[in-house]
Amino acid sequence: MDCKLRKKLFADVIFVALNLSLLQFCFFLSWLLIGLKTILPTMASGDDSPIFEDDESPPYSLEKMTDLVAVWDVALSDGVHKIEFEHGTTSGKRVVYVDGKEEIRKEWMFKLVGKETFCVGAAKTKATINIDAVSGFAYEYTLEINGKSLKKYMENRSKTTNTWVLHLDGEDFRVVLEKDTMDVWCNGKRMETAGEFVEDGTETHFSVGNHDCYIKAVSSGKRKEGIIHSLIVDNREIPEILE
Repeated sequence: MDCKLRKKLFADVIFVALNLSLLQFCFFLSWLLIGLKTILPTMASGDDSPIFEDDESPPYSLEKMTDLVAVWDVALSDGVHKIEFEHGTTSGKRVVYVDGKEEIRKEWMFKLVGKETFCVGAAKTKATINIDAVSGFAYEYTLEINGKSLKKYMENRSKTTNTWVLHLDGEDFRVVLEKDTMDVWCNGKRMETAGEFVEDGTETHFSVGNHDCYIKAVSSGKRKEGIIHSLIVDNREIPEILE
């Protein structure tokens, strides 16, 4: 690197340092070092060829870097979804995966705090990952579902849904009743149902394979408990699970 180029580079670094905060300057410096690592070998050899031989082959790959900082399991009506979040506190990278599929990718984010919003599941449920600075270079990551913290959402969901897990014909099935809409889900699919009134309440009928199923709703007789829902498969009651 000749003298003039070194002086200009030094002047640029000083100018940036005077105009940025310490955290921002550290981010800029790491970016600069990566750039120099790539440029210097080419300049030293006197080769005027481009740094990249083609647009699809960069000299280094960020894909091999692992910056996984948070994993959440979110139980929705259509199934339990895994949300994974990668945050590069040096590069500013943000990557969101839902059930192993990449939903969001952002490289070289100058601002290290903020939020990322995306959808989860068949019903396109809104999810938001909040990134907050705790102290120094430490960060806290929280997940919100439909505008509520994950804990609050799950507490509310336990009041509005019933979930059963059963084993039929060598296969596991997860059945979910949404009590506010009376929609029934089985292994991620909304089932076709038929409701009827019976002597002591209502029954919502549907089929799983060749098996006849129905959810029976009866009054508990107690104001706090409200209506009790039970799943009956082949005339056998299935115990409810808590998620």
